[in-house]
Amino acid sequence: MMKKSISASKASLVLFLCQMISALDVPLDSKLLEELSQPPTITQQSPKDYIVDPRENIVIQCEAKGKPPPSFSWTRNGTHFDIDKDAQVTMKPNSGTLVINIMNGGKAEAYEGVYQCTARNERGAAISNNIVIRPSRSPLWTKEKLEPNQVREGDSLVLHCRPPVGLPPPIIFWMDNAFQRLPQSERVSQGLNGDLYFSNVQPEDTREDYICYARFNHTQTIQQKQPISVKVFSTKPVTERQPILLTPTGSTSTKVELRGNVLLLECIAAGLPTPVIRWIKEGGELPANRTFFENFKKTLKIIDVSEADSGNYKCIARNILGSAHHVISVTVKAAPYWITAPRNLVLSPGEDGTLICRANGNPKPNISWLANGVPIAIAPEDPSRKVDGDTIIFSHVQERSSAVYQCNASNEYGYLLANAFVNVLAEPPRILTPANKLYQVIADSPALLDCAYFGSPKPEIEWFKGVKGSILRGDEYVFHDNGTLEIPVAQKDSTGTYTCVARNELGKIQNEVRLEVKDPTMIIKQPEYKVIQRYGQVSFECIIKHDFTLLPTVIWLKDNDELPDDERFLVGKDNLTIMNVTDKDDGTYTCIVNTTLDSVSASAVLTVVAAPPTPAIIYARPNPPFDLELTGQLERSVELSWIPGDENNSPITNFVIEYEDGLHEPGVWHYQTEVPGTQTTVQLKLSPYVNYSFRVIAVNEIGRSQPSEPSEQYLTKSANPDENPSNVQGIGSEPDNLVITWESLKGFQSNGPGLQYKVSWRQKDVDDEWTSVIVANVSKYIVSGTPTFVPYEIKVQALNDLGYAPEPSEVIGHSGEDLPMVAPGNVQVHVINSTLAKVHWDPVPLKTVRGHLQGYKVYYWKVQSLSRRSRRHVEKKILTFRGNKTFGMLPGLEPYSSYKLNVRVVNGKGEGPASPDKVFKTPEGVPSSPSFLKITNPTLDSLTLEWGSPTHPNGVLTSYILKFQPINNTHELGPLVEIRIPANESSLILKNLNYSTRYKFYFNAQTSVGSGSQITEEAVTIMDEAGILRPAVGAGKGYSETLFATSPVMHTVRPTFYKVQPLYPRIRNVTTAAAETYANISWEYEGPDHANFYVEYGVAGSKEDWKKEIVNGSRSFFVLKGLTPGTAYKVRVGAEGLSGFRSSEDVFETGPAMASRQVDIATQGWFIGLMCAVALLILILLIVCFIRRNKGGKYPVKEKEDAHADPEIQPMKEDDGTFGEYSDAEDHKPLKKGSRTPSDRTVKKEDSDDSLVDYGEGVNGQFNEDGSFIGQYSGKKEKEPAEGNESSEAPSPVNAMNSFV
Repeated sequence: MMKKSISASKASLVLFLCQMISALDVPLDSKLLEELSQPPTITQQSPKDYIVDPRENIVIQCEAKGKPPPSFSWTRNGTHFDIDKDAQVTMKPNSGTLVINIMNGGKAEAYEGVYQCTARNERGAAISNNIVIRPSRSPLWTKEKLEPNQVREGDSLVLHCRPPVGLPPPIIFWMDNAFQRLPQSERVSQGLNGDLYFSNVQPEDTREDYICYARFNHTQTIQQKQPISVKVFSTKPVTERQPILLTPTGSTSTKVELRGNVLLLECIAAGLPTPVIRWIKEGGELPANRTFFENFKKTLKIIDVSEADSGNYKCIARNILGSAHHVISVTVKAAPYWITAPRNLVLSPGEDGTLICRANGNPKPNISWLANGVPIAIAPEDPSRKVDGDTIIFSHVQERSSAVYQCNASNEYGYLLANAFVNVLAEPPRILTPANKLYQVIADSPALLDCAYFGSPKPEIEWFKGVKGSILRGDEYVFHDNGTLEIPVAQKDSTGTYTCVARNELGKIQNEVRLEVKDPTMIIKQPEYKVIQRYGQVSFECIIKHDFTLLPTVIWLKDNDELPDDERFLVGKDNLTIMNVTDKDDGTYTCIVNTTLDSVSASAVLTVVAAPPTPAIIYARPNPPFDLELTGQLERSVELSWIPGDENNSPITNFVIEYEDGLHEPGVWHYQTEVPGTQTTVQLKLSPYVNYSFRVIAVNEIGRSQPSEPSEQYLTKSANPDENPSNVQGIGSEPDNLVITWESLKGFQSNGPGLQYKVSWRQKDVDDEWTSVIVANVSKYIVSGTPTFVPYEIKVQALNDLGYAPEPSEVIGHSGEDLPMVAPGNVQVHVINSTLAKVHWDPVPLKTVRGHLQGYKVYYWKVQSLSRRSRRHVEKKILTFRGNKTFGMLPGLEPYSSYKLNVRVVNGKGEGPASPDKVFKTPEGVPSSPSFLKITNPTLDSLTLEWGSPTHPNGVLTSYILKFQPINNTHELGPLVEIRIPANESSLILKNLNYSTRYKFYFNAQTSVGSGSQITEEAVTIMDEAGILRPAVGAGKGYSETLFATSPVMHTVRPTFYKVQPLYPRIRNVTTAAAETYANISWEYEGPDHANFYVEYGVAGSKEDWKKEIVNGSRSFFVLKGLTPGTAYKVRVGAEGLSGFRSSEDVFETGPAMASRQVDIATQGWFIGLMCAVALLILILLIVCFIRRNKGGKYPVKEKEDAHADPEIQPMKEDDGTFGEYSDAEDHKPLKKGSRTPSDRTVKKEDSDDSLVDYGEGVNGQFNEDGSFIGQYSGKKEKEPAEGNESSEAPSPVNAMNSFV
């Protein structure tokens, strides 16, 4: 046990001796360590805050090492602690550790305090930390009366634990009477303070045994709080609540944590549904890899915090009703921590050194020094010592300067105390390496000969070979600072005796070691790849060669693992044999040869195959050629021959020859040529000054072989260059220079060393001599001081140390360009039309261009418009005309405008001066369309038009042209009317238009040149100003012929603007024909095809819901049946799928038909007589038809009915009163010119109007359910007059025709 302690002491001594900052090193040697003096060093001590179990003895540790061994003393609460006077306190032998006997009657509370240990010997004194001794405490819970908690379902609840204050603080947990932990969740969880939080209580939370336990680990005791009762009562419904925070309270709080500690932040919220907690750091991200979430994300945990973790942390509690948040401002402070702790210093007499003590913290710690445990200000003076803040500087130390220094770094959050000694030693040299030590190495490997030494001052080391040899120097040796001699590549002749000599001012010592260099171990016959049939026998050879003084061992491995334990595997001296091979033997076999100095290995693969009935032919890539030979070496050629490798059952098709230029591109192989597979020699063309090596690759149908081994090298002789640089150019970069460039020759094109270029130039067309210069291997030369833009003849010739290349060809270049000097003259402009002009100019003299003529640029811009006389921002336009052109076209001009232009000549340098500005004007053109056209204030017979003048008048406006025409509901156009309007007008009222008619307008402006593009618009006159529906006017009537004959065509006003209602889609002209119990509803529709209609109706004035009837197909009529006679109804028509798309309401009344407003001619005598004659004629026709029908015949109308499967009624033709074919609304027929509107404003329905009401028969008309007529397909019947003439219903066109029944 004692030996083990001494060994540990020596190791600790070495550890501290090695932590010096001077050049002096103390090697690990037990004998040396026993002889060297050392100041004390504290090696073990109790923690600063030491909480002890009051039931056990108190052990305060203090261990230290030193030479001579140190003595120990203690202080308690700052004063000397005399342990001899206290029978309960003892100190361990050869140690400073105190043992306070508590178990034999002592009380731990009596020994509370601050203790400090001092270890001292003749070289100094080291001190321990201040050790604060406190006994642990586990007090009982205070008695308290706990009332039962009655909580409404959904409310929050907090069960307080309030454990007793212990030392250290207890661990809190909640259990029930059965000692089972209470389950926790996002809804129920324990806070950091030990309280149990319910975000919302549920009926299952009712119980009487909520018990808080406090576990005091130091004393291994558990304290229990009285059980808490919770009763949850239900109320229906349970009210949901948005989150509120139970802890912490308020909107903000603060938290201070120390650097390196664990930061714990907590947020627990109440709410229903249970809130979810989320954490963020304001203005930053939570630290990755150090952030953890605990307690169902209610606790944020950041480990190993630093000052960078300071900031505001926000917790957000959220449920479906809202959110709540709390911001915790975290400040990270820091107890002192080391930046540079002082390290032990071992010095020789007269040397210099420093102790550095640097610490950081928040706030910044204070640094104070002590010497041998005494504040340095009152310690004995040392002339070699100087204190400079956190550094002690030692100069020219002596042995009496040895001491232990303490550095104390402290702030309000703690302190650091470090001991560092200064040990001044004066020792003669000692060599620690054993004498005559033998070193053995393998040839061609490094040899390291040790010479471990110690001395103070530090000795100098020298090496000699042999006893009387000379000192070793030179690049073949490496001398290490620790005294080791390294021979990087030991050879056989390095064997011998080497002497190491160490000397300092106190003495000299030497030691001899021996080196033996051994031959390397080699495998001269390696195992080879084998393919063996199943159940056969295979053998791998491994024949070795080794140094005769070394004993080798051979190990065989299979797939890098030991051989199977199988008697089929036979390991011989030089081989491995496998008997009765199976599929499991397939793999890689490795032979490893080990000696005490080296190890070598070689591997081979064994492939086990099934025994085929016939030998299988294996096709593979050929083996590489070998035995390459060069013969017939000439300056520019050589003959290469080779022997082909095994073709492996696939004939060789060709050989590829590659070469390497070891002089210019070593290691890079280039393609040279290839020859047929039957040829094994080739004559190769060579270039001068190339160090050639060749290799050959064989190719068959399977692939390419591995390259052969390279041939011997052949360096061809140098020669003059064969070629000159290519792509020679001469282009000036400045007006006074000529830049000559070329592409340099490649490395092997140089044909010899010293590649250079001869650059020559002379001005063209001038009787001048060539100017030449020889430059290095570059690719550019600049000739300065040249005239501006003159042609030069240029040539570049290659040369090397042996001479010049052939004479190069000449190229023409030019010196640098300068800006042109003059502007084009005689600039003329010919205006072709209002948007195009042609510009002419005279070319400038070529001498003034001073460069390559690239063309001319024309700058032109609009000065002003001649119609508006307003200036605007000038935007210049540029047109470039390449080459030596003297004219150009200027397109895209604006009519009736004033322009300016100038012309400039352009060369490669830029633009020359501009010609004087030339002014020209464009003539008038046609204007653009008016800027807008608005149609407002629609009335029965008038519309108001307003417009804006053209954006681009392009001249002087002379007038506006308005054209318009009506459009019927089949989109056919009526006659076109044209009106000319003065140019100074901006509005117009059109009167005497047809009511309820759509018109299309075409509007454009005119100048003296002609009309501009037109703008179109459509609008409709309204049906009735009083809101009473009137029959629609057929578009075929067109514009009233009396409009211009009887009234003015236009009136200019400043009307109020109204937005024109949308025209498309729409349902209009809803009309009704009512009988006693049913009514026929018809309408007109404009919009997309295939609309599905419905009819809604109800009693007029009633608040009942509308009744809805679906219309079959897309027809535009429907029969309402089951109506009450003599009742007023309201009706409207809508389209399915078009939200809110309905017609206006119409009102009708069942019973007698409403009288029309026209004069009833049925009361006239002549009319009655005429009708009687017609009735008699019809009666005769009916009798004839009846007779024919009884005979089985058919009358014509019946035939027409049978010809049409459509049950819908056919429209009536006006010319003969018969029923014609049904006309689809999509048919586009030419408009018929309508007659003038009668004075009583009754209107005849046109062919294009197919509403079924046109053919109704008043109260006597009968219809089938599908809307077709019943029975009478005969002639017309006299219509009975309605009661009165003042009906509000629109008069039917059928009444106007006096239809007959």
